[in-house]
Amino acid sequence: MTARTPRLSRLRRAMPESRASRPAEARGGRPRRRGTQPKVVALGGGMGLSASLAALRRITGDLTAVVTVADDGGSSGRLRDELGVLPPGDLRKALAALCGDDDWGQTWSRVIQHRFHSQGDLHDHAVGNLLIVALWEQLGDHVQALDLVGKLLGAHGRVLPMSAVPLELQALVKGHDPERPEDVDTVRGQATVALTPGEVQSVHVVPADPPAVPEAVAAVRDADWVVLGPGSWFSSVIPHLLVPELLDALTETKARRVLSLNLAPQPGETEGFSPQRHLEVLGRHAPKLALDVVLADEAAVPDRDVLTEAAKRLGAAVELAPVARTDGTPRHDPELLAAAYDRIFRMHGRIGPWR
Repeated sequence: MTARTPRLSRLRRAMPESRASRPAEARGGRPRRRGTQPKVVALGGGMGLSASLAALRRITGDLTAVVTVADDGGSSGRLRDELGVLPPGDLRKALAALCGDDDWGQTWSRVIQHRFHSQGDLHDHAVGNLLIVALWEQLGDHVQALDLVGKLLGAHGRVLPMSAVPLELQALVKGHDPERPEDVDTVRGQATVALTPGEVQSVHVVPADPPAVPEAVAAVRDADWVVLGPGSWFSSVIPHLLVPELLDALTETKARRVLSLNLAPQPGETEGFSPQRHLEVLGRHAPKLALDVVLADEAAVPDRDVLTEAAKRLGAAVELAPVARTDGTPRHDPELLAAAYDRIFRMHGRIGPWR
C-alpha cells in the first residue's frame, strides 16, 4: 500500500470523533461512568453481523466488529481481483449497521450502501466499497482508513478486518456433483461455498496460517463479551476460527462468549441443518473453544433438550428469546435482539448492571 499523504493525515486529524469514541453526554445521552458498559466484540460477516451490530449498538458504547475477509463475489470480488485489496463489502455492511438512527447516520448508511446501475464498469459497485479502497490506497493502513470512514459516518463502534490479507475459502463438499453423490470435492471461493449443493463437511482458508490484524486480537483479549454469529455458518462465522492468532485470542480471553444462532438454515451450505448441528460443526472446527451462552430464537428450536445437550458439550447454557421480525421473514429484529443480548449480559456477566 502507498505511504500516507500529508493532506489525508491532516484530514484525519480534522475529522470529528466517531460517536463510539465520544462520551455519552457528547452523544446526547447520560454521562458514562467508567466500567458501566460492557466492551463487546462481534465477529462475523454479511447481513448476520449487520443484524448483531444493529442490536448491540443500542446497548453499549464500546463495540468493535471483527469482519471476515474471504468474500470473492460481486463488487468486492472485482475490486479484490483488480487491485489486490481486502474485499471491502462486509466491512462496508458493518459500518452501515453501526450508523445511528438520526438523519446523519441514516443518510450516510444509504450513501455507502448505494450501488451504481449502468452499462459500464461501475455497474453494481457500492459507493462504500470504492470509498474504503480509495482510503486504503491513500493512507496505506487498513485500520486507520476504516477508522476514518467510521468518523465520517458517526459510527457507533469500530470496524476491523480479521486478517491483514485477503483469504480464499475452500470447502470439502460431499455430493457437490449430483451425479457423484458420495464423492467429496474441494469447492473454492466464498461465493461458491455459500451456494454449493451437497453437504459441506469442513472449510479451510488459503493461506493456511493467515496473519490476524493485531487490533482485532487485542480487542478480543480485552473484551467483556465476544459475540459470534449469526450469519452464513461456513462462509462468515467459522472462518474466524481459521485464523490461528484470532482463535488463540478467542480461546484464551477472559471475556464471556455468546454464540447467536441463525433463524433458519441457509439454502446451500447449511440446507437441512438443525440448531444443534450448527454447534457440532463449529465444535469440529475449533474443539478447544468453549462457549458460555448459545442464543436462539424460541420458534426456531424444535427440541430444546437436544440443543441444550449440544450446548453443554461446548460448555454453554441455552437462552431462548423471540428475536425474529414479525413479518415472517428469517431476519432478526434489532430491538428484540438487543433486548436478548442485554438480558444475557446482565444474567451471565461478571460485572453489572451495565447501565
